Amino acid sequence: MKIVLVNPDIPWNAGNIGRTCVATGTELVFAGKLGFRIDSKEIRRSGLDYWPDLTYSVFPAFEDFLAALGPDPSLLFFSTRGEKTLWEAPYRPDSCLVFGSETAGLPLGYYEKYADRMYRIPMSAPRMRSINLSTAAGIALYEGLRRLR
Repeated sequence: MKIVLVNPDIPWNAGNIGRTCVATGTELVFAGKLGFRIDSKEIRRSGLDYWPDLTYSVFPAFEDFLAALGPDPSLLFFSTRGEKTLWEAPYRPDSCLVFGSETAGLPLGYYEKYADRMYRIPMSAPRMRSINLSTAAGIALYEGLRRLR
């Protein structure tokens, strides 16, 4: 599987997600505009000394990433706007778990274009708007790994 961050803003989240990816042998993909530099001290601090072990790639746009995947990719988008829960997501070993930025979410057109592939993480607290991006990525990834074990 891959974790795909579209237009990520916060380096500490990217660093934490990178650590999770190293721990699970998962590739991390950055697609679109980054709100930080990959070699920034904030990334290194949150990724600790694991960052050199991370398999990652950077694409200038999500469309460039899609072009590199080939036909029929397994794209699972995670958002609070998803109608279905992650428990309904059809995980595959080659699934790409796609997350939007911390401040803006996914690009607006994605909610319509990928509505049938949009999933949410259930939350029981009515006042909660969202879960931290690095926590959400870990939840979604480990659910996929649990199912595919």
